[in-house]
Amino acid sequence: MRILLVDNLMIRRWGNLRMGPGRKLACGAVRNDWRICEFSDRDMARLLAPAGIRAIGGMIANRKLVKTAKNFRPDAVILGHCDYITNETLSEIRKALPGAKIAHFNVDPLWQESTAAQMERRMESCDALFATTAGPVLRKWKTARNAVAFMPNPSDTSMECEDNSLKKSFARDVFFAGNPRPSDPRMALVRELRERLAGRCRFDVFAMEGAPQIWGAEYERVLATTKMAPNINRREGDKWYSSDRMAHLMGYGILTFISDKGSYQDFFAPDREAVYYSSAEELADKILFYMDRDPSRAAVAHAGREKYHAIFGGADVLRFMVETMFGDEYSRPYPWRSEVYR
Repeated sequence: MRILLVDNLMIRRWGNLRMGPGRKLACGAVRNDWRICEFSDRDMARLLAPAGIRAIGGMIANRKLVKTAKNFRPDAVILGHCDYITNETLSEIRKALPGAKIAHFNVDPLWQESTAAQMERRMESCDALFATTAGPVLRKWKTARNAVAFMPNPSDTSMECEDNSLKKSFARDVFFAGNPRPSDPRMALVRELRERLAGRCRFDVFAMEGAPQIWGAEYERVLATTKMAPNINRREGDKWYSSDRMAHLMGYGILTFISDKGSYQDFFAPDREAVYYSSAEELADKILFYMDRDPSRAAVAHAGREKYHAIFGGADVLRFMVETMFGDEYSRPYPWRSEVYR
């Protein structure tokens, strides 16, 4: 299998990278012994922009993507958000490579207007669409030619590369990193949580209330030195939706607290692989419970890490995507395979 992955690979960040799903899919291709070619659309648009005019750089990047596809001859083209890449370019690739399949994946919440617009934009030009939200909402973008399916946020042991469940000392007991706007409901929850935990544990918050953002190696250092963390989404209750934060937390063996509204109990057993909460009060109580029970904390965190990498590893997620694109019989019992709409 030859994969052309088109995504924002952040070359222009000079190593100050995010642990994004696109790179984990690339790792998954290697683990599957598949040939992969990566094309970073945003970086190419900026690199190729004459006098910094991005609109022209975007047009040139589209031409270069067609050239890349013709040279590489992929079996499958998989696109992330890729706002610079037009559907006309995908049509050119399809004409040049009529046997190739094309898919779009989107890891943002579907209730956002911009995310829904991206899905709608690609629904006629792609053979498959993938989103990190499940449920009947996916039917909105179903056509006679495509499949629409849930995909989990992938992990990879080369990125979530440490197991905090085996560690005994930490720089902090709890942390949360986000970039919320003032109206973001996470702000109120985190503030209440900090009040309830004040003086009782070490709780670090980043990118809120004047605290600096953390990226790249610094973010990974914080992950590697944290005991526990809540996975807080901007909106809870959408089936199986989570930001990729959960992959980072669980993948690092950090004891992860998850809202009980998103149905992740379907994958991770309560109090054996993850801890669930319904309110700030319950979340604070459960954090303090595990603060005083380190063997229990370590056991749940370790089981959660093992389970996450086992069922949501990038190699299996990518294989599922390819099999869905081509309409193949599934080669593995993917635990989310019920959320495929054809």
